[in-house]
Amino acid sequence: MVAFSQVRYGQAGAFITPLSILRPARLVACSGRTSSGYTLWPGESPGRQAPEALSCGVARLNILCVGRKANVGNFLNWQIVLELQRRVCRWIDLGGYEIVGTEHSHEAATRAVALARAGEVEALMKGSLHTDELMAAVVPSATGLRTARRISHAFVLDVPAYPRPLMVTDAAINIEPTLTDKVDIVQNAIDLAHVLGVAQPKVAILAAVETVNAGMPSTLDAAALCKMADRGQITGGLLDGPLAFDNAISPEAAKTKKIVSPVAGQADILLVPNLEAGNMVAKQLQYLAGADSAGIVLGTRVPIVLTSRADNVRSRLASTAVMALVAHARRAAANKP
Repeated sequence: MVAFSQVRYGQAGAFITPLSILRPARLVACSGRTSSGYTLWPGESPGRQAPEALSCGVARLNILCVGRKANVGNFLNWQIVLELQRRVCRWIDLGGYEIVGTEHSHEAATRAVALARAGEVEALMKGSLHTDELMAAVVPSATGLRTARRISHAFVLDVPAYPRPLMVTDAAINIEPTLTDKVDIVQNAIDLAHVLGVAQPKVAILAAVETVNAGMPSTLDAAALCKMADRGQITGGLLDGPLAFDNAISPEAAKTKKIVSPVAGQADILLVPNLEAGNMVAKQLQYLAGADSAGIVLGTRVPIVLTSRADNVRSRLASTAVMALVAHARRAAANKP
């Protein structure tokens, strides 16, 4: 688990070059994982201190660690640091750690969420924790990070065969969202698209077919969501649905099926009918289409990076970049007179 405070960014580059928006940052790393399989540094054994007297010209990270002192730098978190080191600087300053001890990963998640709730950090990032461990601390109304919005997850994907960034939601949190849930899920995604620079994102509401069918609830939800957007209950984007996947992302498929729509064939956001469909779509794009991805939780008091433990460093860096943009946008909105 990682939590970020004082998140700032400079000149933002392309989506997949996130290092330009990670300077400077204060990082809070939260880890309760005690497995001997995780080490502080490649070649170091558990219990050894991280190298000292390191410096970096691009990102200076002052780190507060929450977890067992001997294992605070779990392998997944240090991969981020190592990638920064490899790409942009000789060394990174790892001195000046403050370590907050926890007995286990559940406590690490609870402490990280408490920091966010108290306003001491502006974002959280999941490391080697299981998703349910983190979300169990996030979800409670009294002690977690809930807002009036439904909590949801969005993948932001850079698909080589698609001409624009593509968002898939919700593929990680809401298993069988209701129509009411989908209103918040799509609004969360639209708001994220605005942060990423898409002024009026096109939202394709996916189903197996592009016509309303009373026997297919996803098509009924799609039609209702479109009408709700017409009535101003969903704002900031263009919605159309139901649309099958091919009609949503292929202008040729939409033209062949005689679908006239400002969304069909050029969607920025794919709203999936349930978690299973979304998870399959997102992972197929990653593993079969070679997409780079970022994953983030929305609808919470602070943005939360929720990557898979199988994700590579590139995905984690991209997710951190999106997180930094969201945190900056929220701070800017809060500081408006």
